[in-house]
Amino acid sequence: MATNGAKSVLFVCLGNICRSPIAEAVFRKMATDAGVVDKWVIDSGATSDWNIGSSPDARGLACLRKHGIETSHRARQVTREDFMSFEYILCMDESNLSELNRKAKSATNSQAKIELLGSYDPENQRIIKDPYYGSDEDFEKVYQQCVRCCKAFLERNS
Repeated sequence: MATNGAKSVLFVCLGNICRSPIAEAVFRKMATDAGVVDKWVIDSGATSDWNIGSSPDARGLACLRKHGIETSHRARQVTREDFMSFEYILCMDESNLSELNRKAKSATNSQAKIELLGSYDPENQRIIKDPYYGSDEDFEKVYQQCVRCCKAFLERNS
């Protein structure tokens, strides 16, 4: 488990440049505003290796900035160690979920609770759709979903 009894969450999507860095940044801001950020290990990652080292999508960064949130995240791929070190791995859609469950099997003693981030949505929108081929409105929708889900997740874990 995470160090010093800290709680830990890893947000995951396909490329770690749109949805998961938005979720990570939103959650970090909420935890900071709630005065509990030092109790959490917060990160995000990708199921694919397509964008390793890249900054988040410019549209995602613009969306976050519009809401007063900055991030310096660089895309990374989920590792075998993540399944042992993170308490929660929250992903965006069914394909992320099946990929993570598959990868978890190859990790010895995987501790992580792998769930859809959308399973925390009070509006019951379980899938957070990839906005990559969409518009600014699609990024805004992802942001709003992340806000609702992260708020519920944080409340359930504080």
